[in-house]
Amino acid sequence: MDETWVNARDCNSRIWVDKTVISRTDAFSKGLSTGPTNPSGKGKRLIVVHIGNEDGFVPGGLLCFESKKNTKDYHDEMNGEVFFEWLESVLPRLKDTAVIVMDNAPYHSDKGEVIDKPMVISQLMTIVRRIKHLHDKYVIDEYVKQYNKDVLRLPPYHCELNPIEMAWSAVKNHVKTNNTTYKLPDVRCLLKEGLDKVNDVMWKNFIRHVMGVENKFWDMDFMIDEMLAEKEPMVVTYTGETSDESDDDI
Repeated sequence: MDETWVNARDCNSRIWVDKTVISRTDAFSKGLSTGPTNPSGKGKRLIVVHIGNEDGFVPGGLLCFESKKNTKDYHDEMNGEVFFEWLESVLPRLKDTAVIVMDNAPYHSDKGEVIDKPMVISQLMTIVRRIKHLHDKYVIDEYVKQYNKDVLRLPPYHCELNPIEMAWSAVKNHVKTNNTTYKLPDVRCLLKEGLDKVNDVMWKNFIRHVMGVENKFWDMDFMIDEMLAEKEPMVVTYTGETSDESDDDI
């Protein structure tokens, strides 16, 4: 599973150009367009959450809503409450003993501590020190286990190990290629069309690709371990006078 976003004005930055058209007048006389003008800015934004497996995107697993904030980071409007509500609705739709792959976004790692008033960092750190030793488990992980499922968290900054990233790329490419109105309702329709186009065959290929990347990482780890094992251990000898040593002992 993963979250992403789609902007109302997303479009391809490059298009095919007919070089036989020499001017706007020439294009007009031939009934041709001189090409679309890309809009400025990103426009309104849709925040999207979904989950998939080797059979495709899970039916009924889509969460899509309009962003209300004009910020660069869509995570501002995703929080533990929104994520937990989505997870509650999607868990019954997953196969038994499913393993849910997710990244380490803060709202994926809720510890269950509620902060209901503004605090400075020193106050927050006091709470952290108080509860840190009590929480070696995540609320989300424990909740998922109740449904006979597990959570597998990706290493930080390794989104290439999540097959859904390639699915997002295909979906966004469909939106950019077909977006002509730059209106959010139309973009929402294009988003759903793009999701429908990512079928089970594509998902199997995405998963197979990620497994190959994972194997390469394992091979790199083994190579590093072997290189370190081949090196002779470095022995450092310290010689110096101590209180019970004489000059002859040094």
